[in-house]
Parts: sequence; structure tokens; C-alpha cells
Amino acid sequence: MTSDASRELFEAAKRLMPGGVSSPVRAISPYPFYVARAQGPHLWTVDGEKLIDYCLAYGPMILGHRHPAVMERVAEQLDRGWLYGTPSELEVSLAKRIVGHYPSIDMLRFVNTGTEATMAALRIARGYTGKDRIVKVEGGFHGAHDSVLVKAGSGATTLGTPDSLGVPKDTAKNTLQVPYNDLEAIESLLEGFDGEVAAVIMEPVLGNIGPILPEEGYLEGVRRLTEDHGVLLIFDEVITGFRLSLGGAQAFYGVVPDITTLGKVIGGGFPIGVVGGRRDLLETVAPRGGVYQAGTFNGSPVSLAAGMATLDVLEGERVLERLNAVGDGLRAALSDIVEDLGLGYSVVGIASIFKVFFGDLPKNYVEALRCNKAGYFAFFRRMLQAGVFLPPSQFETNFLSAAHTDDVINETLEAYKLNLRS
Repeated sequence: MTSDASRELFEAAKRLMPGGVSSPVRAISPYPFYVARAQGPHLWTVDGEKLIDYCLAYGPMILGHRHPAVMERVAEQLDRGWLYGTPSELEVSLAKRIVGHYPSIDMLRFVNTGTEATMAALRIARGYTGKDRIVKVEGGFHGAHDSVLVKAGSGATTLGTPDSLGVPKDTAKNTLQVPYNDLEAIESLLEGFDGEVAAVIMEPVLGNIGPILPEEGYLEGVRRLTEDHGVLLIFDEVITGFRLSLGGAQAFYGVVPDITTLGKVIGGGFPIGVVGGRRDLLETVAPRGGVYQAGTFNGSPVSLAAGMATLDVLEGERVLERLNAVGDGLRAALSDIVEDLGLGYSVVGIASIFKVFFGDLPKNYVEALRCNKAGYFAFFRRMLQAGVFLPPSQFETNFLSAAHTDDVINETLEAYKLNLRS
């Protein structure tokens, strides 16, 4: 790849933004490539390179870039206005559709990001229970706010700084941690802090460290233990929502939490978040109750319009079923490649998400950290040279979209064959 234009932009960006980027995971060494445009499963850089995109903005672009249904719906909304600061009919329409898909959601509040959704979820849990402590899973990433920046996944793990400066000790002490896929650990913790824990927050599929899948019976066990101890269960489905199924991981696995957070996919590429759950919990939120949550851009009409269009497509005949079948086929082909090359690597994923771990198949955060991070990044660079953009971290999930055709998948598999062996 030629990258003179990207290098020059990065030199300017370093003088203007911390690390030259607006989010840490974008800080690809020695400098990131800059995107000029996107279409379907592809990105084009400012240097004129065409890339197959498996990052997909870290998940939202489930239909691919610039899907015509989303573009049309957004253009229609722009004609009507893009921000009102008042309620709109779109809020009611999209809320009805989401409630219809998610077993745990009776009521919801629209926010702007997954981070805002998880912040609100924890505030609701603490306000409802009157308790301060929360439990999170090691390696789970729930946004960049104080309560959950403790052994977080995603960019924090990639950079080697899973804890953030500036998080008060009095905040961090209320965040307890357990390993993923370890029911004994969570049972012991809940017994040790009996009566003190407001909620357990977790990604049902650990998406920001791999992904890592739940072992058989794990999610059901967490649900049982939280109920036994009077602790609320929050499923962060920002990644899994509308990907594993239209009802997310909770519908896929048949485990119903008390509170759910959503984002990414439901915005069709526009900023949105959702916090939803049982009616008695959501009725604690202002103006109905005493848990305060507000935002000028909550229920932004453009994001809602994009969400409506995205659901129109996903609810169409077998769209999600076909996409998930592509994921099954891709993972099977990657497993064959890894086995044929005798690399000792692991292929993991579900539905339309996947990853090759450079090591044994991990079942939790600690085991994921044993994978060959440097080896993966060297592979990432080779794939980029081959025209395939994967997330630039061993600890980020790869995503498929409905725009990834058989030809694109086959081109990708050839790149894996060539570049895994190097």
C-alpha cells in the first residue's frame, strides 16, 4: 500500500488530537490509514487503496456501508429536519419494534451511545436497589466511564492499560470483578458481598476481547445466582443485539436479564443507544422517577430513521438467517485453513462475528491475554497489504455484513491462506 496522504494527515493530527486520533483503538502503528469513502463491504483510503472491511465501524454496519434503504430513509428525515428537542412519532414507532423483539424490555430510554446506555443502566440498578456495588466480568467492555474501566476489554486491553488514570479510588472500589465462564467465582463473590451488590453487568458473549462464547449452562447459571441473591442482571448487548438474532443473545440463548443495553446496529451507522428493561425498573427514570437521565440528542430523528430502515431490512425474509449462515461457512473455512497449516491457532465466533486467536481457544480474559498479540498485529499488517481490513487488535471482534458476497468471502479466505503462514 502507498500511504503518503495518510502519513501526512497523521502528522497534522498528532499536533491537534491526543495521539492523533479520536479513539485509542484507531492509533495503528506507525500511523493509521485515512478513509475517503465507503460502499457495501469496502473502504477506499485517501491514498486510493480499496479494502474489504471486517471492522464495519466496530459493528454497526450490519447491512454494509451506504445501504440504499438507510440512505433513503435518512434523506427523507433530513428534509423534515434533523433535530427538534421535542418528542417525535419515530420514538414511539421504533420503541414498539424494539420492545417486540427483546424479552427483557417492557420500557426503554433512547440515548446516544452504548456508553451512555450502560451508564444509565448502572444508575437505574443502583437507584432501584439502593446499593452501590456492581459486578463486571473481566475483559468486558461497557464504554469509557468510571464504573466500568476496570480490567476492561477493547482498546484498553490492546494498549496494555486496562485501568484508566482519573478514575477515583472510591468509584473503583465499588466495582467487583469475576472471570467469564466461572460460576463458582460469581457465586463466591455474591455470597461474600451478600446484600451489597446492585447488579451484575456483562456481555452475554464477550465481544470486546475476542469474541469468547459462553460455555453451556453459564448464562443460565448467572441468571439463577443473581435471582437467588436479589441482584439485578444487566446484559450489555451493544455488540450482540440484532446480530445473534433480532432479539439478541437473550433470545438466542433463552436467558432473560432485568436490564438490557443496545446500540451500534440499531442506529444503522448513526449514533444511538438504548437502555431498556422491566417496567418497574424503567419507571424509576426521570421524569417518572428519581433516577436522572437526560440528553439533547436523545431520540435524534435521523438516528431513529436509520434504525427504522435497518430493522425494515433485517426483518425481511431470512436476511439475518442468511447472514449468520455466511458466518458459519466462513468460520468453518477458516478452521480448515488453520488446521491445514498446523498453526495451533483457534477460530471462534457466532452468527456474523468471528476471530482467529493466535493461541489456544480462550474461555476468559486471562486466557485471551496469553495469545500472541505481536504475531496477530504482524498478521494484521500483512492482511492490510493484501487489501483486507481486520480490527487492528487480537482483542477485537471481526464483523460480517449482508453486503459481503461469496466473491468477497472467497477473496478474504485466499488472503488468510497466504498471510497466516507467513
